[in-house]
Amino acid sequence: MRVAGVAALAGVVVAGAALALTGGCADVGYVAQSARGHFALLDAARPVPEWLADPSTPPKLHDRLALAQQMRDFAVAELGLPDNPSYRRYADLHRTSAVWNVAAAPELSLKLQTWCFPVVGCVGYRGYFDRADAEAFAASLRAQELEADVYGVPAYSTLGRLPGAYFADPLLSTFIAWPEVELARMLFHELAHQVAYASGDTMFNESFATTVERIGSARWIAARASPEAAAEFAALEQRRHDFRALTLRTRAELDALYRSTAGEADKRAGKALVMQRLRDDYAALRDGPWQGFAGYDPWFARANNASLGMLAAYHELVPQFERLFEREGRDLPRFYAAVRRLADLPKDERRATLDRL
Repeated sequence: MRVAGVAALAGVVVAGAALALTGGCADVGYVAQSARGHFALLDAARPVPEWLADPSTPPKLHDRLALAQQMRDFAVAELGLPDNPSYRRYADLHRTSAVWNVAAAPELSLKLQTWCFPVVGCVGYRGYFDRADAEAFAASLRAQELEADVYGVPAYSTLGRLPGAYFADPLLSTFIAWPEVELARMLFHELAHQVAYASGDTMFNESFATTVERIGSARWIAARASPEAAAEFAALEQRRHDFRALTLRTRAELDALYRSTAGEADKRAGKALVMQRLRDDYAALRDGPWQGFAGYDPWFARANNASLGMLAAYHELVPQFERLFEREGRDLPRFYAAVRRLADLPKDERRATLDRL
């Protein structure tokens, strides 16, 4: 289940580990598991035409792979996204997630712990190919009195920087069966990371990719999606909108509390009230307007500073990017060029330029 985009992306940290097997700022053991996991994933992939020609391929998988290739072509022809071997192969991973990410934040702050890696810079999570490893790392963070969150990630991007079809990001069993427009959104989002990437600025990168997926999915619906797929997407999008509104309000309340002059005991008491209100308001949404849809239950059950901190990365700068898209005449090549220019700026100047929009 996709939660506000958080589960659709992430894991580019794995790319940094696979690209540079020097320890850098990362420990050698972490880099080694990243490299092993990434190459195992690549080894499992076969070209989509082979799957389509194989009589043993299940009909549903055959149809989804064919649809994904239509989306891939659409991404190039209609969205100006990279025309390369990415998502032209498919791998069955026989597990629910490609990687499991770990995020952490202090007890009384929404500021995420960061880790630094070659190529991708500093990011607010670490990715593991084995869930047990992710849980063990999260436990070590909790022992340091941090709040940690472990969440499954169905896909990650290697930024298109490795040459050849073998190294290109493949389609995966972890997302191939998603609803039609959700699958399109994910592909457009991941490909956007290959258009522009600012090292060490997760919020910039994810907000840009989220903007591209929104533009792309709207165009896919208008041009290709069936009425049934469009209606299904509309229901999903309404729930996402409600989720973002609820969690944004909660983030704002907590941030104000944590920045206040109240003592730690009062902050803890206030935090408990805010988090209980979050869960109560979610239950009202689930049992009311959502008509019992419980797909967000796991997220709310484990909600904490780390999970709330991660949400900002994917949405906080989307309004600025959407205004930039409008300023560039809704012309995608011009928009991409403007974003690449922003990515080349120092982080503070980049953020100030976006905020002025």
